[in-house]
Amino acid sequence: MLVRFVSTLLCAVLFCCNIAYSWNVRSFSDDYDIRQALKLLDKVGADEVFENLQENSVKIIFYDLSLINFSYCNHHAINSVDNWGDRYILINSKYRNATKEELACLIAHESFHKGKRATLSEETLATRKEAYYWTKLKVPGKQYRETALARRLDRLAYLYEESSDGNNLIEDKIKNSKFYQTQLAISSRNRL
Repeated sequence: MLVRFVSTLLCAVLFCCNIAYSWNVRSFSDDYDIRQALKLLDKVGADEVFENLQENSVKIIFYDLSLINFSYCNHHAINSVDNWGDRYILINSKYRNATKEELACLIAHESFHKGKRATLSEETLATRKEAYYWTKLKVPGKQYRETALARRLDRLAYLYEESSDGNNLIEDKIKNSKFYQTQLAISSRNRL
């Protein structure tokens, strides 16, 4: 009888502790699909992502990025600040039908952008985290639609897994990308 009571009490305490450490995903988005992606991140213990989101009071929404600038029409997501200083993660609305695993990786990436302009180290960290979470969240055997996002995530996961302490393939890819050279002003630093 005492063993049963102690077991029941222990289960109740563990259950309550588990709830206490769960993140309130509604505070970050009103969108059902985004909340499902956030719940998935919570399930795998992505506290670092939630701490970043909470630190910056980030809201996450789907948005037609071409409305900001037409050159953004093919971006996957961006971290932005509106005219009132509120921070948003804007996920390209063309990925509204992406899986929760794919959306979770975009959110993870963008959560690591904290400044108004990304640096090489920040972009490398954000991209590494995106790849890391894809390696954790991609469901083996699940058929993912062939999209630019899925191809990107698979490429990043490969680079992440093939990297070593002295050879960061993700950082090398970012340094050599014309897009990032422009965005991060890497090209001018490389010439010095």
